[in-house]
Amino acid sequence: MARLLPRSAPRWLTDPIVGALAAVGVTPNMLTLGGVLGNAGAAVLAARGEFLPAGLVMLAASSLDLLDGALARATGRATPFGSVFDAVMDRVSEAAVLFGLLYYFSDRGGRDEELLIFAAVVASFLVSYTRARAEIVDVPMREGLFGRAERVILLGVGLIIDEVTVALWILAVAAAATAVQRLALVWLRAGRSDEQSP
Repeated sequence: MARLLPRSAPRWLTDPIVGALAAVGVTPNMLTLGGVLGNAGAAVLAARGEFLPAGLVMLAASSLDLLDGALARATGRATPFGSVFDAVMDRVSEAAVLFGLLYYFSDRGGRDEELLIFAAVVASFLVSYTRARAEIVDVPMREGLFGRAERVILLGVGLIIDEVTVALWILAVAAAATAVQRLALVWLRAGRSDEQSP
C-alpha cells in the first residue's frame, strides 16, 4: 500500500471551490497563510486544553492545503517559490499544533506526552526531509504510508475525541515507520539507477 489516503481531493469537490476563490481574487499564497494562521489558532486552543475546538480548527485550517495547489494550477500561478513556500508552511503548521500540546502537557507533568511530541515532530519532519533529499538526487518519491494528510487527520481526530496520548503514540510510530519506508525506497531506486547508468 503506497498511501492510506489519496494525495489530493477529487476534482469534482475542489473545482467549484477553486473557481469561486479565483473569482474573488484569492491567491494560493493567501490560502497557505490562512492555513498557517488557522493552525496557530488551533495551537493556542490546544495549549489551553480546549481540545475539541482545537481539533476542529486544525482540520478546517489544514483543509486549505487541499486547495492552494489546485488554485495555483487553475490560475496559472504555480511557481517554484510557491511550491517551496507551501511545503515550509505545512511544516510550520504541523509543528505549531504539536507545540501547543507540548505547552499544555509541560504545565501538567506530562513527561510521556512531551517525549512523544518530540518523537512525533522529528519523525514527521524526517518523512518530508527524506522525500526532499530523494528528489534532489532525481529519485522519485511519492509513496509514504503516513504522509501529511494522514498525520493531520489522526491528530485532529485525537484532539476531537480527547485521545491525544493515543494519537501521539500512533503518530510517532507511524511517521517513523514511514521515514524508514521512504529511505528504503530511495536505497532500492538509487541502486537500480546506478545499475542502469552506462
